[in-house]
Amino acid sequence: MPQAHDRDAVHQATQLARDVAPDIDVILLTHCADVETLDTLRPGETDLQTAQAVNRAVALEMLEAGVEVIVQRGDRAAFRRWMSGRSNTPESRNAWIDRDRLLRGAAALDVLGVKASPSPRQESFGKAPGPVADRLLDAFAEQDSGEFDTLVQALMSATRTDVLDLAVRKLGEQEGDEAGDDLNWVLLVAAEGAAIGPSGWAELVALVVALPASDPPDGEELGQGLIASGALPEDEELRLLPGWRAPEALAELSFGTVRRVLLDLALGRPPRDLPPGDTDDLARGGFGVLLGLRIDWAIPVWDAIAAAGGLPEEADEDAEPTPEEAARATRFDAWRGQVFQESQGCVPLDVVAFSQVANEIADFLAEAGQQTGGLDEIRAFVAACRQSAEGEEIFCHLDVIDDALELSCYTPAGLLLDSLTMSPGRLPAPADEMAPLIAAFVPLLQHRPER
Repeated sequence: MPQAHDRDAVHQATQLARDVAPDIDVILLTHCADVETLDTLRPGETDLQTAQAVNRAVALEMLEAGVEVIVQRGDRAAFRRWMSGRSNTPESRNAWIDRDRLLRGAAALDVLGVKASPSPRQESFGKAPGPVADRLLDAFAEQDSGEFDTLVQALMSATRTDVLDLAVRKLGEQEGDEAGDDLNWVLLVAAEGAAIGPSGWAELVALVVALPASDPPDGEELGQGLIASGALPEDEELRLLPGWRAPEALAELSFGTVRRVLLDLALGRPPRDLPPGDTDDLARGGFGVLLGLRIDWAIPVWDAIAAAGGLPEEADEDAEPTPEEAARATRFDAWRGQVFQESQGCVPLDVVAFSQVANEIADFLAEAGQQTGGLDEIRAFVAACRQSAEGEEIFCHLDVIDDALELSCYTPAGLLLDSLTMSPGRLPAPADEMAPLIAAFVPLLQHRPER
């Protein structure tokens, strides 16, 4: 006869699940099949029947509230690998997610011993796009209504881009092209992220890179370097495609195409709708883009919620960076500096949402406007020295003096042609990192010539 579980513990868990369910879309439950596994994951806890009864009660409460239930099987070996290198604290133990073996849908509920409810019927929109497009525009006009977002995602899931396209055209005809463009932009942002992928949420992102005048670096190697740098948050997984794409080509993609690319990446297959990389376009535009998938692993874990007695407080966006955030920023800067040095002036900007590629480039150009002018000044200086050399090859020697950069150009015989001093504020990079960038258009001397 099975042992009785702790009814008070189950009741408390049910109440807590009822409290937090309205604020989450997904929950992760860990199922332990035996006492040894339960004791490994939660040291000192051996009441297996109560642990399993709590999971069933929480799952039922979450399902009733429309929350997706994801389950992982407790695995002592996988758990120990997770804990390796981490502090042995309740917070670390409760944060465990076995990313490669999560169960969803009926398979997840079957492990818990919970009967799956029939899947809700998907809304049928009918063949005629007009009525649904009008409904979408009515929802769009009500800024505080959640109906618009829900309807957009439902239409995209049903691949009814005909309705979305019609809504854009109708709004443009009714209120002008600018209003239609605004709706088109909102739909593009909606298309780049969805409740799909192994964690339940994934989005299409881009690593934007300012490229040197020479050939672009190997995109796959650059992307892997970023992932290995430790600069990314632990609860994010980044999967970058290897090929370079021109920002101008990506700007032509419709929101329907963006959603199809997202789905292909989430399913682990090559995107069929992406334009091929064009090295000539990259050289002309000066920027390249590596597209990829960002998977959000910040899934609410029931063990962590139960230990804390509720959901964690939302982070204050205006608060000072945490030590972990500051450390990641330092690692990102170190990786970017290494890329700059090894690729003769390649400057990675940041990983941003697909829709933000153009804005990221514009912000970079605005911030670096004066510094870019400084680089143009260096080029003009070198060109003037070449003219003075009357056809002879010239060489440049660099000196860093109090964070400023002194450039001196010489003939092969060691004759000084001219010198230029650039203050730090006029340089596109720290003075001691400028050598690879300048070497792209003039040979450098390691030592100043002696005469």
